[in-house]
Amino acid sequence: MSGFFGVASKKDCVFDLFFGTDYHSHLGTRRAGMAVYGADGFNRAIHNIENSPFRTKFERDFEEMKGNIGIGCISDSEPQPLLVRSHLGNFAICTVGRINNTAELVKKAFSEGKTHFLEMSGGSINATELVASLIDCGSTIPEGIKYAQDIIDGSMSILILTSEGIYAARDKAGRTPVAIGKKAGAYCVSFESFAYLNLGYDHYKELGAGETDFITAEGVQVIAPPRGEMKICTFLWVYYGNPASSYEGLNVEEMRYRCGDALARRDNTVADSVAGLPDSGTAHAVGYANRSGMPLTRPFIKYTATWPRSFMPQNQKKRDLIAHMKLIPIESLIRGKRLVLIDDSLVRGTQMRGTADFLYKSGAKELHIRLACPPILYGCPYLNFSRSNSSLELIARRKIAELEGTDAEEAVAPYTDPDSPQFAAMVESIRQELQFTSLKYHRLDDMIESTGMPACKFCTYCWNGKK
Repeated sequence: MSGFFGVASKKDCVFDLFFGTDYHSHLGTRRAGMAVYGADGFNRAIHNIENSPFRTKFERDFEEMKGNIGIGCISDSEPQPLLVRSHLGNFAICTVGRINNTAELVKKAFSEGKTHFLEMSGGSINATELVASLIDCGSTIPEGIKYAQDIIDGSMSILILTSEGIYAARDKAGRTPVAIGKKAGAYCVSFESFAYLNLGYDHYKELGAGETDFITAEGVQVIAPPRGEMKICTFLWVYYGNPASSYEGLNVEEMRYRCGDALARRDNTVADSVAGLPDSGTAHAVGYANRSGMPLTRPFIKYTATWPRSFMPQNQKKRDLIAHMKLIPIESLIRGKRLVLIDDSLVRGTQMRGTADFLYKSGAKELHIRLACPPILYGCPYLNFSRSNSSLELIARRKIAELEGTDAEEAVAPYTDPDSPQFAAMVESIRQELQFTSLKYHRLDDMIESTGMPACKFCTYCWNGKK
């Protein structure tokens, strides 16, 4: 994933930019950058943050940068923001999204006279550079943004820093959030709405799907109105969104309470305690415990001082090691206990298998796994939040292939229905492999009901394959 933050202020903006960008550190662990515009023109810094946090890497830049307008980005993929000189003028750009038709777009660019793209390690092209080249096809920046969003297969939210202000554009289907905050003499724009609260900003607005605004210290101008259809990623609430953030007016923590409550309403399991797998499973567990009446405990503590998010590293063995090393068991709360353990999701199953193993070794009597979303059956084509390279890396798809003898799309459909015998067989096969006492998934209809918003507003592709 990636996250971005921007500030337009009548005063120096670097303090707000630095901490606002840092508040997005949960969305990426590889690259980060800031760009500002001030009396000396554009200034930019990009650093590798794989082995050191954002604040440490950018401490010197924080002291040296000066400017009243700026953008920052934390990314799990390409270095950004980029500085660009084109017929549209000089600007800095950062993006959040995914491009599925890169080869097609590069070929088109070459055929139309584009001379080259800078190649990154591994032979890939910087997606943000590609977006910048598409924007340059327009006669104005707003025209170029619309062109880029229309031609990209995937999703794309964009911040563009000019000498006059910041263009903020939300993905045409609103798959990722863009929020604006306001305080005296300044406006900010952010992926995460909580990122500006401690900086003195009040919530001003959320951009609609496909909306483009121009932000200055004096105000916010709508350049392109919302396009209408919203398909925001539901996984924001389930997993990777910060608990303090709200999207479309719905707080993440509150939504997770509701999901846990709905899980408990359909469950009659009797256990000694309820626990959430830290961090995102904890809020779901609160909702479950409140509804079930069983006590909420913390049978393991998460050590995060030096360990990054376990889903980020590309190497599976490293992901599993990080997931294991972060969790410290409290044996007195585990030994001889029947536990309901709630996690946000079950993707590959490797980390949960390790968690189950260490709970059993710590003396757990029973282990009832409850998951806050349905089985993940499709890799996301819109956002880079998963490292899966094949559908068979998903434990649910692998079980379907075992049960059906094929991974063909037509074989998958019955397994999206939680009331079907195929779904029950898949869940039981997963339970047996991972050696849980019992296993239950959240239903998609219950999850959407927990939001209080119309189902048509959400992207649910990873669960039912519907775009």
